[in-house]
Amino acid sequence: MHRRRVLGDGITYVGLDVHKDGIVVAVAEGGLRGEVRDYGRIANTPAALRRLAHKLDREGVTLRLCYEAGPCGYGIQRQLSALGQECIVVAPSLIPKRMGDRVKTDRRDAANLARLHRAGELTAVWVPDPGHEAMRDLVRARLDAVRALRRARQQLSGFLLRQGCHYGRPAWTKLHRRWLAGLKFEQAVHHIVLEDYIAAVEAAQDRRDRLTAQIAAMLSDWTLAPVVAALQTMRGMALVNAATLIAELGDLARFANPRQLMAYLGLVPSEHSSGASVKRGSLTKAGTAPPADC
Repeated sequence: MHRRRVLGDGITYVGLDVHKDGIVVAVAEGGLRGEVRDYGRIANTPAALRRLAHKLDREGVTLRLCYEAGPCGYGIQRQLSALGQECIVVAPSLIPKRMGDRVKTDRRDAANLARLHRAGELTAVWVPDPGHEAMRDLVRARLDAVRALRRARQQLSGFLLRQGCHYGRPAWTKLHRRWLAGLKFEQAVHHIVLEDYIAAVEAAQDRRDRLTAQIAAMLSDWTLAPVVAALQTMRGMALVNAATLIAELGDLARFANPRQLMAYLGLVPSEHSSGASVKRGSLTKAGTAPPADC
């Protein structure tokens, strides 16, 4: 470990390259020409983070930490905030990158985060509170169940199509299930396959319905429940649709104006204009894709 010099502005910028087993730390001294150096690697544990914050937090120095949003979640940000430190979670897709730079290491990533944080070039993402994150996980679990149900139904339909079995009416109704129960095959093995596919469809449907009921049951404990209730006054906006939308968007008050909300969703028209030529195209694919399969 290296001893840090305290420069005039009294701010030290810390970049964290986070992995499940460890965190690579880089430190950038305040000022335009402050030193950017490798601090070392620590374990990704609450105790190690506490020791790191204690060692870096010297008298008269303000720490500003950052790390990329990723699969490790927001636990590090919450712990550092609880220790009184300023920590942001950075949007990976908005981190400036130099053309032609093909060298990527943990140490370089951490140093780059510290340097860009000092320059004010990083874009922070909104960090949900634990209750909101729990509701979002529940909503996303239901979306996974919906996709699993669709996949199971497609597999069953594909099997029946290969066997020359066609149902010319709307599928997945009571009549359709009776038709499935009355199917006959020359090979006894095909009956086993059919029963297994039907069992998979029923299990996926039960999972989807169970999670849907859990969303309705847990909604009253959510701080954004009034917003979900307000959305349901709109025509065609049911409980699950409204809960999914708000779970993904979060607190709408964090958007200063409608343009920011539309940009977050990617609903911004593309444009390619030069000189006297003005060409506007379709909506861009930038931003966060809205949730599907509601």
